[in-house]
Amino acid sequence: MGVSEMLLVVAVAMHDGKGRVLLQQRPPGKPMAGLWEFPGGKIEANESPEAALARELHEELGITLSVKDLVPLAFASEPLAGRHLLLLLYGLREWEGEPVAHHATELRWVTPVEMRAMPMPPADVPLVEALVGMG
Repeated sequence: MGVSEMLLVVAVAMHDGKGRVLLQQRPPGKPMAGLWEFPGGKIEANESPEAALARELHEELGITLSVKDLVPLAFASEPLAGRHLLLLLYGLREWEGEPVAHHATELRWVTPVEMRAMPMPPADVPLVEALVGMG
């Protein structure tokens, strides 16, 4: 079966050095409001995944990073409202600035195991399992 549109999205598992990863809660009024997700967003035309992630994290969290510090971790492929979502997850251990929720309802540092109990978009669930497996 063909796909009418491919939606390319990048996200990050920011590690705090204490075994925790940063999640953000989707705000009211957005699709999947209230669910927890990895920070990130859509890749724009003529933008590399790494550049898109650096831009999105600056917009959403107010942090700055070097794209060389992004490490590919996992991906998810999921049908989504007549389109197909391809979500690329990167790992990040170094950045500048303190993350602030500019677009999210809340930010929370959690362990990969704690993520299993949090309501998340369907595409994020296999990424959590990949993180737990990397333990």
